[in-house]
Amino acid sequence: MNGKKAIFCWSGGKDSSFALYKILQTSEYEVVALFTIINENFKRVSMHGVKEELIELQATHIGIPLIKMYVKTGSNDEYEKNMEAFLLTQKEKGVDYVVFGDIFLEDLRAYRDKNLEKVKMKGIYPLWKIDTKELAHEFIDLGFKTILCCTNDSYLSDKEVGCVFDLNLLNNLPANVDPCGENGEFHTFCFDGPIFKEPINIEVGEKLYRPLEIKTDSDHPCSTENKTQGFWFCELSNI
Repeated sequence: MNGKKAIFCWSGGKDSSFALYKILQTSEYEVVALFTIINENFKRVSMHGVKEELIELQATHIGIPLIKMYVKTGSNDEYEKNMEAFLLTQKEKGVDYVVFGDIFLEDLRAYRDKNLEKVKMKGIYPLWKIDTKELAHEFIDLGFKTILCCTNDSYLSDKEVGCVFDLNLLNNLPANVDPCGENGEFHTFCFDGPIFKEPINIEVGEKLYRPLEIKTDSDHPCSTENKTQGFWFCELSNI
């Protein structure tokens, strides 16, 4: 491939999967690697709670190398320091672009772009400003399969966590829940679809509740003003 070299900010969820699908449909960019931020203490994706080995399995089934960036404290200072060092390493390898699955959160995009400007890189947003209901239906119609691995209990409950994101679930979401969960209402793990060489066999295990440690926007780049009480997680395993 001769496209512009890019790395992909990979969470393992449906928006990442759909954005990757969109970017791979063009010849403008060459995605040389997926990169995921992992909590080093728990060996899991922050917020999603998905185990590190499942992210590795996704990359194998997609066929794109995976690079992991570890954080311990989850503080904003740690995140920015580690991210800048990571991006500079990629810049030295000829990578000038980072692809994200964000859809409409202006403050988050501004934060990402500000960090990228420090190392003279640019962000690419394949899903930006597309109607989220339209995105959700197209995602399902294309044959993607994803499971809710985390729900914000200000919007959803333990009944939804562990469920497959399909038309039935989409049509029964509460009116205050974005169809793509863009406001943090839920997070997902994608296990099948057109970007995968073969599906990942997933088993849903124990459901766990974790109270929220309230943060402000200055504490963490992805924090929100929402005063939720906590999150429901389900343990996912490969079978």
